[in-house]
Amino acid sequence: MKAFGTGVGRICGVAAAATANELRILLRQALRYTRTVELRLDWLRTDQERQKFLSWLKETRPRDAVFVATCRRRIGGGEFAGDARAELHWLIKAQQAGCQWCDLEVETLRELPGKSVEGYAIPPKVMLSMHDFRRTPRLPKKLSVPPQGGVDAIKMAAMSQTIGDSVRLLKVLRHSRQLIAVPMGEIGLPARLLALREGSALAYAPVAAETAPGQVHLRDFKELYRAHKITRKTRVYGVIGNPIGHSMSPLLHNTGYIAAKKDAVFLPFLVERLDDFLKAARDLGVAGFGVTLPHKEAVFRRLAGCEPLAQRIGAVNTVTVRRDGSLFGNNTDYLGVLRALEKKVQLRGSRVLILGAGGSARAAAFALAQAGAEVLVCARREEAARGLARAVGGEAVRRSALGKERFDAILNATPVGMHPHDGVSPLRAGELHCSVVMDFIYRPAQTKLLQIAAAKGIRTVSGVEMFLAQGIAQWELWMGSRAPEAPMRRAVQRALQAVKQKRW
Repeated sequence: MKAFGTGVGRICGVAAAATANELRILLRQALRYTRTVELRLDWLRTDQERQKFLSWLKETRPRDAVFVATCRRRIGGGEFAGDARAELHWLIKAQQAGCQWCDLEVETLRELPGKSVEGYAIPPKVMLSMHDFRRTPRLPKKLSVPPQGGVDAIKMAAMSQTIGDSVRLLKVLRHSRQLIAVPMGEIGLPARLLALREGSALAYAPVAAETAPGQVHLRDFKELYRAHKITRKTRVYGVIGNPIGHSMSPLLHNTGYIAAKKDAVFLPFLVERLDDFLKAARDLGVAGFGVTLPHKEAVFRRLAGCEPLAQRIGAVNTVTVRRDGSLFGNNTDYLGVLRALEKKVQLRGSRVLILGAGGSARAAAFALAQAGAEVLVCARREEAARGLARAVGGEAVRRSALGKERFDAILNATPVGMHPHDGVSPLRAGELHCSVVMDFIYRPAQTKLLQIAAAKGIRTVSGVEMFLAQGIAQWELWMGSRAPEAPMRRAVQRALQAVKQKRW
């Protein structure tokens, strides 16, 4: 649909607020990033606020912008409490204020005489929207605008319960015209960012508050992910995990792509079932992906090959998809551990305790053993701790012994203390008898464990250093060139500082 133009004009900023003043502010913010804006009139709390906003818009409307008026009723998943007649009243007012498009939910169309908007003085272009906030329904191969009804485009928004669901929705785009596809939910987020590549006429991003689950802020949608520039030639990478919303890998990698002028994008994949992701990866064109909890060891069994050290560790955090679709694994976690810890401790001959026995713990254990350290392992699953200790020629330690044992360094390789549960520590102050404590968690940068250690005068190493080191090594592996480390580091540090200030 040429009405929305090309490039950035196909990113639709969603402005939703309770008052006319707030909506005006959001509209101005949206126009910094795109010239297409959806105005959620249903979010305005009263008819007086709706009238106030539309009167202002009529007087000050930018002539080069495209506005989509939406007054979605509650029956269609919106906030408007009125009936179909009241909705049409406000869409008519929106047309008078200069809105060129309106979004009309299918529930309203079905209530109109003849199931048509023809004859109503609403905005001249009509988008018929269908929402399913529970699931992705069975879809036809092709969706077409009905010949009657006065509709110009169709929007299909559906909740993705699996990554396969979002792929099914995107596939409909390949055979349809005048269609907008909106995969919803955190699982559907990557497909939402790839929708323009597949031919969706628009992609939606909120200016401030989310108006649907699994949305990316307008600024990031345009400037970090550059969704409007993604083509079939763009290399797609990502990180898989559960949870994944806390991950700063997309910020790290995408910042590097932008600085190095790489035609690539890095996406966060919430993966509940590994098979679901692996099956969908080919359809999404994924060229490589990072792996975090809980999939590091499971993905190892799906590899066609991996580097020797990763083979010994038995876990990978970096997977490259080869041209034939087979998977090759690497482990950059061990580099992160060494580079972060060796600045504080002389590793050869040191006594290091690792808390945990998962994929990250295994990478740390092999890295430290190779560096000449004595490795001790303590884990909730004592059998796993003993197995990892044997693999590196180390020793398993029971939790009950930590109050008496002394180490040169203690490393937390468990998720205990990770955002949003950042008020919890995996160890008590009385169990910290060491010179250095390192936490693999990087969000928050100063975990409860590190706070306890610092209060005892113990030197600390934030997981940020490990995260940066492993992520930069990962970036260079995929890109085949030196990473622009300085801007990548600054972006992560700024984001962590912003999170810290927000909490305060």
